[in-house]
Amino acid sequence: MEPTSTDEEHIHVGETADGAPVELPTVDILTGRAFLTGKSGSGKSNTASVVIEELLDAGFPVLIVDCEGEYYGLKEEFELLHAGADEECDIQVGPEHAEKLASLALEQNVPVILDVSGFLDEDASDELVRETARQLFVKEKKLKKPFLLVVEEVHEYIPEGAGMGETGRMLIKVGKRGRKHGLGVMGISQRPADVKKDFITQANWLVWHRLTWENDTKVVGRIVGSEYGEQVSELDAGEAFVQADWTDDAVSRIQFKRKRTFDAGATPGLDDFERPELKSVSEGLMDDLASISEREEREADRIAELEEELAAKRERINELEEELRSARNVSMAARQMANVLTAEGVQTTLPTDSDEDVEALRTKVERLEDALDEEKPESYDIEEIQEKFRERGEELTDGTPDTESGEDTDTAEDSQSERVDALLESPSVRVRVEAAIRESQCNEERARRLLDELDGRRTAHDLCEAASLPIGDAQSLLDALRSRRLVTRNGDREYAFDGEELRRLARGDDPRGAVSELSDQWRFE
Repeated sequence: MEPTSTDEEHIHVGETADGAPVELPTVDILTGRAFLTGKSGSGKSNTASVVIEELLDAGFPVLIVDCEGEYYGLKEEFELLHAGADEECDIQVGPEHAEKLASLALEQNVPVILDVSGFLDEDASDELVRETARQLFVKEKKLKKPFLLVVEEVHEYIPEGAGMGETGRMLIKVGKRGRKHGLGVMGISQRPADVKKDFITQANWLVWHRLTWENDTKVVGRIVGSEYGEQVSELDAGEAFVQADWTDDAVSRIQFKRKRTFDAGATPGLDDFERPELKSVSEGLMDDLASISEREEREADRIAELEEELAAKRERINELEEELRSARNVSMAARQMANVLTAEGVQTTLPTDSDEDVEALRTKVERLEDALDEEKPESYDIEEIQEKFRERGEELTDGTPDTESGEDTDTAEDSQSERVDALLESPSVRVRVEAAIRESQCNEERARRLLDELDGRRTAHDLCEAASLPIGDAQSLLDALRSRRLVTRNGDREYAFDGEELRRLARGDDPRGAVSELSDQWRFE
């Protein structure tokens, strides 16, 4: 939309005490840094709306960060995009829409109300404001088009003292460096004492409506002058002291006119409330925003599917590993018992077809190993999920059911006190470790790095960071070590070497002990 005002260089906002009209220079308003303040009911938001109405009348779009849902009344007369979290908005948006919102405002001249009053997640709201301001700043470096960013409740983003976050620093950057690119900012707050003083003192035009709190009037006294600090509490509704770089007068007392559009921020009374007929932007302008929302939903659904699939695979792997461990134990014990009894000349009571049964066990072991190989998730699946969650700032659990929450904590503590490095040098232990490495998808160099970091109890993610491994490699090796009882995992998903098992292996297996153990559990399937 092109400017339509006959005098694009000035906007009319009110009159002086003697009735003279007050006009503000349009370019200075669009590209400058402004600070508007006043207590509730003093006319602060009305003044902001008057300035915005005049700019929209002249064909200049603005973007308003609306923290209280007060500005949708502008749609009574103007076509604005009302974007936010509520269903009453034209479209629901999140941080992923920031770049498109800035593009609509700057490149397609669409005025935008960014209504953050309906967000339950403060972090999402904060990120949306920050990223939108960032995109405006980036785009203006190329476009250099006069444009105004209006920020209500600016003390929430730029507080006095400590507590300013990334969004506040981004707004400070816009205030300091935006003007030379054409981007201005208007900060609005009812408590000047709560706003960072650097922002106020560097503003090139300021509007002081009625203030009564002593801390606030002291700010007026320090910045404007003591006489104005004493008088600011006596101003009528709509009246304000105005300071501006473009006028010779140090301070002017101005009565701002009433805004024309619906006052959505008025305090509710007993009179009947009737929402006015509001204008809407064309549906075509919102197609791209809607497609961004749909893409985000599809990605979220895909992440959920991948996580569910990963959890199911982990659960199936655990089942197969447990079954495989049991089959291996029975197969080994059967052979050990047969060898011992034969060596001692004892008349065996095994069934005559024991060789066939042992062979059947070997076949079962092979079948289970094949099934386990098929169930192992590919590393790129895990990494794909992990990367998606990193983009969303979340942590990905491995989805594995906690099957060892009841493990003996005393054993875990003992394992930490053992000289694990010495036990790992035992031939019996080393054979099992090397077999686990071969079974996993982790190469030997990476595996050794992980084993070096496995001191005490540590989560898979901690081990990944310490050893610089992909999560898929680390999880694959830890699973292989667990299947050979070399490593345990507790209810907090922390891994550690099983010191008791390592010591048993280092002492050497006792075939007679295996026969004794087998006598209680021998079963042919």
